[in-house]
Amino acid sequence: MSYTRRFIVTVSAALFLTSLIFSGHQAEAADKARLAFSGGPDGGTFQYFSNAISSRLSRMHADMEVSNMASAGSVENLRRVNSGDADFGIVYAGDLYLGLHGKLTNDTRQYPNAYSLSYLYGAPAHLLVLDGSGIDSVKDLAGKRVAVGPAGSGAAASAQRYFTSAGLWDKFTPEFIGYSQGASALGDRLIDAMWVFAGYPNSSVIQAAASNKIKILDLVEVGKESGFFTDNPYYTEVTIPGGTYQGVEKDVATIQDSAILVAGKHVSEDHVFRLLESIYSEEGLAFMVSVTSTAKSMTVPDGLRGIVTPVHKGAEKYWTGHGLTLTEDQKIK
Repeated sequence: MSYTRRFIVTVSAALFLTSLIFSGHQAEAADKARLAFSGGPDGGTFQYFSNAISSRLSRMHADMEVSNMASAGSVENLRRVNSGDADFGIVYAGDLYLGLHGKLTNDTRQYPNAYSLSYLYGAPAHLLVLDGSGIDSVKDLAGKRVAVGPAGSGAAASAQRYFTSAGLWDKFTPEFIGYSQGASALGDRLIDAMWVFAGYPNSSVIQAAASNKIKILDLVEVGKESGFFTDNPYYTEVTIPGGTYQGVEKDVATIQDSAILVAGKHVSEDHVFRLLESIYSEEGLAFMVSVTSTAKSMTVPDGLRGIVTPVHKGAEKYWTGHGLTLTEDQKIK
């Protein structure tokens, strides 16, 4: 065989091998599921959970790549997951329930395609004011400026529900800003109060307490007087223990919703099952707690706690396999 012919054969073989490798990479890339997780605003607990879950799934499963999406919070996550713009998200149980029945604030559309996966943590409301501001109760907010969370967030929606029930929503100026921005604005006296709806201890509340002496107001007393709990049965009473935040030594009675991990109806049962398998394993739960101490509330026995809406079939398979039973409200009709 001539040199030229041997050269041509060698080059042809190399090109053929390269094409096989390239085709293999293309097939591998085509087989990888690219999924989106809609998280939360800067400084919020949603952000820590979404980052942790996304990174663990991408690391543990070679055929899954989960990217974290910035979000205003609960209500935006509900809309994204329902429409298929996101695959996973975190939504408050109240927003899931109201969205399913077309009863969200200023939104009568129904959102039936966001299915519950698991309970993550209880989210209590923090209503912060500066000590010495003269604001000693919820009713003192009339005429004030109150940061309630970004527009479209679960925090803002819960604030509107609570303060509307208390007869105050149209008596103060709501500022639709995120938690970190709100903590800075409170310290600079640009606002009078700040509403945070997140698990404790919350980094933005810690930030506010480190710079100024703060108070966290009781929300239960006014809630009972106004009929808030009767009108919104998915909210419960909870106590933020004294000493959780610098300078706040007494227990604070407040309201709580449940943060629920959700997936779209379009997401496969296999992807949902493997997500829960990865996160609720002993190693997965340890990893979650290492990212945020709020994840200590995540346990297998409490996997379906606080859920009053339909559960994804992949999640049903996982939880029933671990001895849990779905309620009628949790079953897909």
